[in-house]
Amino acid sequence: MRHAEGFLVEEHLRELESRLQGPARLKTDLLTEARHDLLDAVDAYRESGVPPTEAQRRAVAEFGSPAQLLPSWQAELAVAALRGLSLRMLAVAGVLVAAGDLTWRGASWSAGPQPPALYRLLSASVDWIWLGELLLAVTGLLVVWASARSSRPGLAAAQRAVGTALTGTLALGIVAGGALFTWSIDLWDAALTWPPMIVGMVVAGGAYFSLTRAARVWLRATAR
Repeated sequence: MRHAEGFLVEEHLRELESRLQGPARLKTDLLTEARHDLLDAVDAYRESGVPPTEAQRRAVAEFGSPAQLLPSWQAELAVAALRGLSLRMLAVAGVLVAAGDLTWRGASWSAGPQPPALYRLLSASVDWIWLGELLLAVTGLLVVWASARSSRPGLAAAQRAVGTALTGTLALGIVAGGALFTWSIDLWDAALTWPPMIVGMVVAGGAYFSLTRAARVWLRATAR
């Protein structure tokens, strides 16, 4: 078995893994590549006659300490996290902006008295919030695209600003959307049995959950 005694290499990798935060797939890819590079370096030292433990020590020292490696790796994970959040937001906000009104269209209460003015304002606000999220998602993808082609310091600030805006408006959208659904049920008892409303609540709940997870990954990736 290759390097069964490779304690120093695995210890170094465990330390890197414990300090990295971000998308799981990219994190695994980075650590897998690191393991291959380290073991290849150990092999090279062993072939030149260096004892096993010393070969590992040299390979680890040559590879770099966490202080040297983590900043660039964590920056890469933060960009990937912003890409994931932006893509999910683009998909969800696009659907909600395009199909949000379908939840209410044809409802038995739609021909009745108009709901309160504050309700109508809340409903319009939800639409505007998700339209804003859609635009922010596009902006986030543009920033990610630019970051892949340039290392200018200003892009890191732009990533943080867009990610913060996406996360903040997501929280606002969840609160406003939840309030709108709750108020709708309070105004119209039939809303609880209206199929488009039920489907809308299930889809919105799943979308909120998915987006919240993506936002959490981004927050943890940028907190390092």
